[in-house]
Amino acid sequence: MSQYDYDLFTIGGGSGGVRAARFAGQAGARVGLAEKGDLGGTCVNVGCIPKKLMSYSAHFHEDFADAAGYGWTLNGQPSFDWSTLIANKDREIAHLNDIYQRLLDGANVSLHRGFAKVEDAHTVNVDGQRFTARHILVATGGRPEKPDVPGRELGITSDDFFHLKALPKRTVVLGGGYIAVELASILNGLGSEVTLVYRRERLLRNMDADLGVHLADEMAKQGIRLVFNASIESIESIEAAQASEDSVKNVRLTNGEVLQAECILFATGRTPNTAGLGLEQAGVVLERNGAVQVNGDFESSVPSILAVGDVIDRVALTPVALAEAMVVVARLFGRGERRMSYANIPTAVFSHPNIGTVGLSEEEARKEVGEVKIFKTDFKPLKNTLSRNTGRTFMKLVVDAGSDRVLGVHMVGSDAGEVIQGFAVALQCGATKAQFDATIGIHPTSAEEFVTLRTPVA
Repeated sequence: MSQYDYDLFTIGGGSGGVRAARFAGQAGARVGLAEKGDLGGTCVNVGCIPKKLMSYSAHFHEDFADAAGYGWTLNGQPSFDWSTLIANKDREIAHLNDIYQRLLDGANVSLHRGFAKVEDAHTVNVDGQRFTARHILVATGGRPEKPDVPGRELGITSDDFFHLKALPKRTVVLGGGYIAVELASILNGLGSEVTLVYRRERLLRNMDADLGVHLADEMAKQGIRLVFNASIESIESIEAAQASEDSVKNVRLTNGEVLQAECILFATGRTPNTAGLGLEQAGVVLERNGAVQVNGDFESSVPSILAVGDVIDRVALTPVALAEAMVVVARLFGRGERRMSYANIPTAVFSHPNIGTVGLSEEEARKEVGEVKIFKTDFKPLKNTLSRNTGRTFMKLVVDAGSDRVLGVHMVGSDAGEVIQGFAVALQCGATKAQFDATIGIHPTSAEEFVTLRTPVA
């Protein structure tokens, strides 16, 4: 008879937590999982999935306009209904929650609904009910934060965005990261008048510089107003007595400009969800931002308490959380055959146009290997030749001048994420520029440009 109720108790029913619980259960472990909200975490409920669905919806605006150049005539003006989109989106999210529940049931995972707190190295308290476990896994994700400005309560976060009752007529988006540009693109595509305000001089500062520059040009073409080197100083309701979700607010910027908008959307970063979990009292060391400090095996300072996903604040991507969870399960209940590498992680930004990127930026490569060769192209994609669409596609290769190995592949353009996924495999295999050159392209596609670039620009 085991001295513990469970072999593994997972706190958090998001991507990483569910993956660890499922595969541990399938390996024969006794597993418990605590979740007070909807299953699937940020990704399923207020992140990847609803964002991509709404991005699809916003793209139709451009598709309708492009169709005229291809001989299509629409009878009457296309119209959009926000409530229909949200209702259909919510129905799909509920369906995914049901799937997550069935996956846990199928792996014999005991689901406990409630807020879990860690009492000691082997004890978890879920709303007054105590459970003991040989291992405790913290997979509580992160939450969006509002900046500390007067009137911040009048603004919303990315979580709130997915539950807006109506499409705002005017929106001010604060931020320049992937969440900011994605939600700004969605709102613009659906018909909101969008101003994006960012305190720095280019978008997506953690990616290759050319990506942010090209994206800004394309977003401006689509009617998004970009205000750089500024932030929000304060927000105030014009008529305080009538302040509501859709009331008009004055937004004062640090550059002295005053904007008016019904919606102010903060996309200025996320914080690991560790508040109130009792981790510090149990001896777990946290980073200054609240992230759980872990080693290469995802153990905290208390070895029986582990953590994966956004709560450790390494790479905040769903597939990364899934991979980290599999490493933990393999070590605890398998042969320890999996290891985690953070090199060459591909990612996409579902802005309009999309961004896809894998490997090192030009800046990172110059620091890491020294001499590099840069290949770039900027062109009008074939689809835009018969329409009035002025959008252009950008592609870039970063190559180690000494070894000829391709270090980075970057793209701004339609379906960039779909294109980059395949090139991520090539980078993982250590592909060289000569091997890219020897690959026959698929014609006519945008992706073929990556294997036809011949002349370095730097």
